[in-house]
Amino acid sequence: MRECGILLPIASLPSKYGIGAFSKEAYEFVDQLKEAGQDYWQILPLGPTGYGDSPYQSFSAFAGNPYFIDLEQLKKEKLLTNKECQSADFGQDETCIDYGKLYENRFDVLRKAFARWKDRMEQEGADVARLFEEELIQETRDYCFYAAVKRHFQEKSWVKWDRDIRLRETEALKEYSRILADEIQFYEFQQLMFLTQWRKLKQYANEKGIRFIGDIPIYVAFDSADSWSRPELFQFDEENRPKAVAGCPPDAFSATGQLWGNPLYDWEYHKKTGFQWWMRRMEYCFELYDVVRIDHFRGFDEYYAIPAGADTAINGTWEKGPGAALFQVMKETFGKVPIIAEDLGFLTPTVYKLLEDTGFPGMKVLQFAFSTDERSNYLPYFYERNCVVYTGTHDNDTVQGWYETMDKDQKRFTRDYMDNGSTPKNEVAWDFIRLAVSSVADLAIVPLQDYLCIGKEGRINTPSTLGGNWTWRLKKGEFTAKIRKRCRKLNAVYGRC
Repeated sequence: MRECGILLPIASLPSKYGIGAFSKEAYEFVDQLKEAGQDYWQILPLGPTGYGDSPYQSFSAFAGNPYFIDLEQLKKEKLLTNKECQSADFGQDETCIDYGKLYENRFDVLRKAFARWKDRMEQEGADVARLFEEELIQETRDYCFYAAVKRHFQEKSWVKWDRDIRLRETEALKEYSRILADEIQFYEFQQLMFLTQWRKLKQYANEKGIRFIGDIPIYVAFDSADSWSRPELFQFDEENRPKAVAGCPPDAFSATGQLWGNPLYDWEYHKKTGFQWWMRRMEYCFELYDVVRIDHFRGFDEYYAIPAGADTAINGTWEKGPGAALFQVMKETFGKVPIIAEDLGFLTPTVYKLLEDTGFPGMKVLQFAFSTDERSNYLPYFYERNCVVYTGTHDNDTVQGWYETMDKDQKRFTRDYMDNGSTPKNEVAWDFIRLAVSSVADLAIVPLQDYLCIGKEGRINTPSTLGGNWTWRLKKGEFTAKIRKRCRKLNAVYGRC
């Protein structure tokens, strides 16, 4: 089947309270996707975010972002009052997310909801602790414990906690579990609300024929419940400190490479356990999403290891990843799995072989296609059907913003390729959208900003920069009926509707 979808982060939805959420606006967007002839809603990772606000550096691979909890629903359940929601300062700019304001004020509001919820449950005779045990998987509850301890240590990274709890000594775990019992339950309450609201939204979307494409980074963050609670999974020393960290080698874009700092997996340990942790992670993801996009797919073939403590990525080395063995176990566990492999960048023959062996569709990004130096394999005439074409991703500029920064030769190439010399400058994004949906790729995904012809102000993220990212928000009413009609008509012309 030829299908299509739109990329829009949950955080970018309009809402009353500073950031997109599982609110009525999310349900309205599902209806709009249906009207626009779409099959998929692609989102970014849903995990709780930390320093830098990146959804790709989450505090847990098994937890949800409490910012996405719909406060209006909590009001309906009489867990919050209208005054409590209205008086909290979540940021005044409806076009931009203020993460500082959210951090300062969102949790205070959620604490009020938790106190009322817990009091109500206890009055009804419910065993709250037992309820959380039944409703949340162990890895999610590990995150809640971690989050409570992290708050106890003034939000410091776990590597700076007292040694006994940093190394998870038995008596320390018991003691912190006792003294932080209520705080742990507060985080468990957040996760319960997150899951309850997300499942309701996903069910609504699926019933409308809209499926979710989720997104997971290959690595977890160092400052995360995953690395603290399961140190044996990573290349750590006896003090649970990294021996090496992840990154990318020097290239034409960076003379010193990219130092990501994520902990590296101890793949030998994972193999011995039958990749048990990865199966748990994918089981969690397949419950949340209909399709999973895995970031940095080449890292499963080979990964770049940089000595811990290095200032740059210059002295890293390439090491072998788990290869096909991981995906063979995945196939045996789940059957045919709905995965999109992020295979962008420089790829070796062994990466191509791994992609072929798994059968996963890779990605084609039109913004990488129009180099005047050489013929790029991102040009549509190179495509095979088993791939996903994007006009751009969350790491790219919008098509409109990108086009405006092209040099003359690139612009001439795009005009010659698409014969679009008569297209108005403020409509050029639609030519690239047409190129994507008309291609042979089984699936075409377009960021919503491109349908709206928004310029560089609509960019979600600029890689290797800190600050100013992940903040763009859709204005209410901006995805108009006229644009939705145009979407549907274009998709129908090319057999995607």
